[in-house]
Amino acid sequence: MKATLATCNLNQWALDFDGNCDRIIESIELAKAAGAKYRLGPELEITGYSCEDHFLEEDTLQHSWESLACIINGGHTDGILCDIGMPVMHKSVRYNCRVFVCDGKILLIRPKKILAAEGNYREPRWFAAWQKGWTTEPFQVPPEIFAITANRTVPIGCAVIVTHDTVLASETCEELFAPYSPHIDLAYNGVEIIANGSGSHHELRKLDTRLSLICNATDKCGGVYLYANQQGCDGGRLYFDGCASIAQNGEILAQGSQFSISDVEVVTATVDLTDVRSYRGSRMSGAVQASHATSIPQIYADFKITDSQNRPVTLPKTHLNIHLPEEEIALGPACWLWDYLRRSEAAGYFVPLSGGSDSGAVATLVGSMCQLVAKGIFDDVPHVIRDAEKLLGTDFVKKVKIDFNDPSTAAQHIANQLLYTCYMGTANSSRETQRRAKELASEIGSYHLNINMESLVIAMHKLFTSITGKTPKFKTEGGSTIENQALQNIQARLRMVISYFFAQTLPWVRNRRGTLLVLGTGNVDEALRGYLTKYDCSSADINPIGSISKTDLRSFLHWAKDHLGYPSLNGILEAPPTAELEPITETYTQTDEEDMGMTYSELSRFGQLRKTHRCGPVSMFEKLVQEWNHLPPSEVADKVKRFFCYYAINRHKMTTLTPAYHAEPYSPDDNRFDLRQFLYNTRWTWQFRKIDRMLEEMESE
Repeated sequence: MKATLATCNLNQWALDFDGNCDRIIESIELAKAAGAKYRLGPELEITGYSCEDHFLEEDTLQHSWESLACIINGGHTDGILCDIGMPVMHKSVRYNCRVFVCDGKILLIRPKKILAAEGNYREPRWFAAWQKGWTTEPFQVPPEIFAITANRTVPIGCAVIVTHDTVLASETCEELFAPYSPHIDLAYNGVEIIANGSGSHHELRKLDTRLSLICNATDKCGGVYLYANQQGCDGGRLYFDGCASIAQNGEILAQGSQFSISDVEVVTATVDLTDVRSYRGSRMSGAVQASHATSIPQIYADFKITDSQNRPVTLPKTHLNIHLPEEEIALGPACWLWDYLRRSEAAGYFVPLSGGSDSGAVATLVGSMCQLVAKGIFDDVPHVIRDAEKLLGTDFVKKVKIDFNDPSTAAQHIANQLLYTCYMGTANSSRETQRRAKELASEIGSYHLNINMESLVIAMHKLFTSITGKTPKFKTEGGSTIENQALQNIQARLRMVISYFFAQTLPWVRNRRGTLLVLGTGNVDEALRGYLTKYDCSSADINPIGSISKTDLRSFLHWAKDHLGYPSLNGILEAPPTAELEPITETYTQTDEEDMGMTYSELSRFGQLRKTHRCGPVSMFEKLVQEWNHLPPSEVADKVKRFFCYYAINRHKMTTLTPAYHAEPYSPDDNRFDLRQFLYNTRWTWQFRKIDRMLEEMESE
């Protein structure tokens, strides 16, 4: 009773019906070539997961059926049972569905029972959950489907598919994560193959949780579990991180890549279904529960999943591929950047390179992207070569393969075409940061410029004086806080203006078409604290590090200097983080942590407690006064108050944050991941008064 089963990672793109359809067809044909009789695809693969309010449009639903008709009419479902994700409207209600198609016939439309509605997900805005339990009812198929199949009506609802040799069914993404998952009832109804078409995004340190849930599902109930996922940026801030997997009886048999710039990856495993029956038969407690389980409707298919081919059974993996967080940072944003670049058809990226760790990390990520592209070209990956030729030219791609002996050298030449870096110095900048920026740019291979913009700063200064008759001064020169901040912001905002000017014109200077996308260089902790100038270099087109903490970024840079081959990062890591916007004197040197009044590690913890643990000022103080017991309670109270004051004062900046790669569960990304107001009472009178009373009680004790 051996069966070969296939699941896949697909790099879909919201509303790209032609491309999505082609990738689905390619995955089906690859599954067939591997001998599979069942193929599982990701959630909403026909439309792309991130259509969002486009799901409200009738066009999106209509094009989904037209795409399915193309797949069926091309004979691609002949000889294979395909589980395809798409939106379906039934009785004027939209559902997120799995559509089972075999030999050109639709067997079942299975709506999602449990919708994702937290964090980045708002599925209930566009879809209804199937509330009718384990039931089905007739669904009248559209004319374009009726014209090419024997179907006039098909069952819609929650049921299982019964073939000649096994029983299979599906659950979708969030249903795996729910406390009472459908796979429990399915297993108790004799379902041996459970499939999960998912749209699950990358978040640092998240993959282990997902794999554990998959293993646990089959360890408790027995059976085979297939997991499919999107992989790539399909139009938004999320990177869907693939890792299609197949598990059996609590062990992973096959695992796809988590980060890849390939468009289609099919993962297969050959299983012996008698192993499932033996495993379940040995679990008598499960047998007792199954004997009185809820009955689920059955849809009969004149089809066999098993075959007579004597393929060897896939053995459990002895080692799961779970990346270190530093590797996740190196790969996830790099793949996201490649998707964004190739699909936007821009000429490349522009990075204001300051010689500090944040801009250095952004440039390093583009370098990592170029290394992935070079490897894809050397490995003859068709999708990569096609996109590289579109961006760089056919002759350049051929030259890369012919003239360079290894991908690392080729990556530098690719970076010289796709990455433009620029050091923008003023009188407050140091030679050390200028040198560090130049060294890193050289190692990555970017097209690098060095600009002294002091004349522009002076011109702005003179303009203000000529109009107002007053001359603002830095605090080191005796100026007020307002003067000091204004003079710093002049430099910061001019860098943004220069960045966009050069991003639009540098390709023209090099006789290339198009413009560059400006990359933001602010990390999640600085955004959370508001330690950035509104409309400075934090304002860009996209930001690959906008949801990554300073602590994780520094760990990534330590890793990258050895594993990506950029040793100059060591000098960047040794230097204290500084904005270099104020004059340096014998008694004063500007540093970020001193400016902020808190350390980056403290900021990360504030962010985690505020968002992930849902703490207001009082509950945050209660937790930290125990956690930071090396500090007196009064100092903890001061730190909490300072954080919430600055958070409230600067919350308006979150409304203009550059769209950033999502990586941390405490991202302050306004109106996407973090739905909080931006106008606050910054005095927090009630909350701070309560903290003061608690502090008095602690001190009296």
